[in-house]
Amino acid sequence: MAGSLEGKVALVMGIANESSIAYGVAKALKARGAELILTYQTEKTLKYIQPLFDELQPGITQLCDVQDEASVSELFAAIKQKYGQLDIGVHSIAFAQKDDLHGRVVDSSAAGFALAMDVSCHSFIRMAHHAEPLMTRGGTLLAMSYYGAEKVVPNYGMMGPVKAALECAVRYMATELGPKKIRVHAVSPGPVKTRAASGIREFDLLISNATGSAPLRELPDIDDVGEASAFLCEAGAARLTGSTFYVDGGMNILA
Repeated sequence: MAGSLEGKVALVMGIANESSIAYGVAKALKARGAELILTYQTEKTLKYIQPLFDELQPGITQLCDVQDEASVSELFAAIKQKYGQLDIGVHSIAFAQKDDLHGRVVDSSAAGFALAMDVSCHSFIRMAHHAEPLMTRGGTLLAMSYYGAEKVVPNYGMMGPVKAALECAVRYMATELGPKKIRVHAVSPGPVKTRAASGIREFDLLISNATGSAPLRELPDIDDVGEASAFLCEAGAARLTGSTFYVDGGMNILA
């Protein structure tokens, strides 16, 4: 709904290219009037996504490496200095080393598992830790998950347990932050063709099978995910928190 997020300040982390889920979310928030803060991981990354930033016209564009605490602290210091508040935080970041992702869970290395958990799960917790003092009038925190957190999805491998940890963290964070009217959700899209998804083996087969079996016989795109995510930030979702919110054509209801 146009203007439904007017006056809200929204941080979106994870735009990598025009097929990124984070880009779809940022567009939906922008269309509703939110002031955007967008991050990028490296100067090389910025070169490829600058046209998207030009389109979205964020109030702050800042480099942020979620594994570097100083980098994260600098980001939130910049937000505090310019706005003094934050209303929405969107975390659309995940990573696993290829050997660990493509191998069996039982063969995953301790270092690889720790890296995937740190980037894909704990960095969301760290984001919330920094966001909490700025959400003085309440707010919404969103993290992107996937059905492989709940059921075994072929070739999803180690990211399944990592995303399961993320969804569990969402529930605990929702309980802890609820008294401050800070709502926390995991958004769980069906398979979406993103750069990150291209690292999953036989991903085209996964897409084909999911499309054929989903009750709606179609899967979401980044704009569908963006619209659903924006809804969770609006007044109509003010009494919702702690959920895994599926945007998957109904796939999650199937055995």
